[in-house]
Amino acid sequence: MEFRFSPEEEAFRQEVREFLRREWTEVQAGGGAESPLGYGGGTSIEVIKDFQRKLAQKGWLTLAWPKEYGGMGAGIWKQVIYMEEMAYHRAPHQLGVGPDRVGPTIILYGTEEQKREHLPRIASGEVIWCQGFSEPGAGSDLASLQTTAVPDGDYFVVNGQKIWTSLAHVADWMILLARTDPSAPKHKGISYFLVDMKTPGITVQPLHELTGRHTFNQVFFDNVRVPRKNLVGELNRGWYVAAATLDFERSGINRVMAGIRTFEDLVEYAREVQKDGRRLIDLPGVRHRLAELKIEFEVGRMLSYRVASLQAQGRIPNQEASMSKLYGSELQQRLARSAVEIMGLSGQLLPGSKWAPLAGRVAEYYLASVSTTVAAGTSEIMRNIIAIRGLGLPRD
Repeated sequence: MEFRFSPEEEAFRQEVREFLRREWTEVQAGGGAESPLGYGGGTSIEVIKDFQRKLAQKGWLTLAWPKEYGGMGAGIWKQVIYMEEMAYHRAPHQLGVGPDRVGPTIILYGTEEQKREHLPRIASGEVIWCQGFSEPGAGSDLASLQTTAVPDGDYFVVNGQKIWTSLAHVADWMILLARTDPSAPKHKGISYFLVDMKTPGITVQPLHELTGRHTFNQVFFDNVRVPRKNLVGELNRGWYVAAATLDFERSGINRVMAGIRTFEDLVEYAREVQKDGRRLIDLPGVRHRLAELKIEFEVGRMLSYRVASLQAQGRIPNQEASMSKLYGSELQQRLARSAVEIMGLSGQLLPGSKWAPLAGRVAEYYLASVSTTVAAGTSEIMRNIIAIRGLGLPRD
């Protein structure tokens, strides 16, 4: 199959590229690898906030949202092009999880009051959202979560703990899963809430990554009072709302495109650097490895396009999103491992070392890639979804 974008879509791609040349530079990107979470590597939060406001002014944070909800109604394929270019240029496509997860979820399941209150502020880049799903004892088996929300008049009182909460230390709001019926089967007693992070009783503690950066956090809830109006969807049926949020999270093309840029850097390095009088790229082992990666990235891109095609038809991809996430995240690890092996010992040098090839991006990419097969659902969970929902295989 030969896939082509329309002339209008290609014109939009050029517009995004020109914008990035003006507004985003390698200096702003910190010279580091794109974070697997899409937050622009080592760039400061304040710089990214300012950049996000510029994206919002262009209407790009909510390209595919319906116009009645503050979007551009531009369609899925322009959204794909936007994500491709942002990831390729190591620019953050958003800050937090508002535009690509929270907003679409509220559009699907939120009340009119929730839509009026939250969607305009997400579209404007004014508010940063984080995602309170995982817990110390509930990661892959997310439905075993123990954080509770007990009804109390017009409020729910929340107690418990969340972990790996990206950007909770700078977020204004959180999407939260909590158990509201302890006696129900674990998938049926969970509810989905919108929580103001300034509410009394919330404590955020940092978790530092292998790269030395601070993106993750753990969050504690001590008798936090959440208004009943902040319940999204039906009481005790939040698991099904969360499933839609997770499908939105897993369906992005940014995993593949961020890797393509690093792959191209690796190819250029192999063309320029010699070993024993021969260019690295002329060594059969290196050449074959690079050729395999090139093919794999094209496969990953097509899997992402398949997800986008379903979204363009108004369908929510499930096993298809899991396939794309599984392949893209494991491909990032294969690229990182290959790059370090091809570069040798110098490939382990981090940014800041004057001897580090490619400004240390490969070593940092290697460390960051460790989390890619865990974040947004482990590879094991993705394979289970593909097997059960895609292939119809039995659970046992």
